[in-house]
Amino acid sequence: MPFLLVADQVNGLFAVFQGIVLGLVQGITEFLPISSTAHLIIFTDILGWQNQWNKAAIDAIQFGSVIAVVIYFWKDIRAILSGALAAFARKEWHREELKILVGIAIGTIPVLGMGFVLKKLNLLPESVIIIAVMSIIMSLLLAVSEKVGTRKRGFDELEIKDGILVGLGQMIALLPGASRSGSTLTAALFLGLRRETAARFSFLLGIPALTIATLVQAKDVLQQADMGLPLLVGIASAFVFSYLSIAWLLKFLQRQSTWVFVWYRLALGVTLLIAIATKVLKEV
Repeated sequence: MPFLLVADQVNGLFAVFQGIVLGLVQGITEFLPISSTAHLIIFTDILGWQNQWNKAAIDAIQFGSVIAVVIYFWKDIRAILSGALAAFARKEWHREELKILVGIAIGTIPVLGMGFVLKKLNLLPESVIIIAVMSIIMSLLLAVSEKVGTRKRGFDELEIKDGILVGLGQMIALLPGASRSGSTLTAALFLGLRRETAARFSFLLGIPALTIATLVQAKDVLQQADMGLPLLVGIASAFVFSYLSIAWLLKFLQRQSTWVFVWYRLALGVTLLIAIATKVLKEV
């Protein structure tokens, strides 16, 4: 009995350690255009943590990222909401805050609708080969957006159509390995937004979809009573590293291009294909 008690304590501590590590991976990769889903799937596969951390548990950790992005952009969120309410009251239909809010609202509908349909039909595969292919495709699209994007428009020049088009781009992120932030950032660059503005708008537009998706997916993990503490630790870890990741990326894009992410995603995709071909990783 003492041996079993010690074993349970060790397993519990190891699960907490896993939560910290997975929260770190989630936090760093959620808002960088490199796909958090891809890295979490690969990470748990390589370390053999799939049994302890199933999809529902990993999705629940994303709640830390939701809290981080809401807190980081709280002033922007409050300004947009208050400005939109004032625009309604005064019938100022061309007010900037109203256009941004409507764009975000309309842009969120496609990804939620399509995500609901695909989930009901069980058509959201998460295989390593799909992650590899999508990583390569998204690296090439990001490269093209860097080349052809004019990068002349700032945050105060956003239109409703930007929310709609970037929201449509967000639908690509339903495929594992595409990256929600990567797909929206790429779409925003194609529309001529400055890099820092594109990232900022990408984060704001992603808040509703990320929040709703996290809550819907995470409800299944509530039945896992033994995951209480590891999940809380994982969420806290994801919050800290998500906040730091957002702050770093916005400052980085004020001075640098996205080419480092282009080359990283290309290298990741090629490496995964080689790993699959050499049987180091399974296709599914």
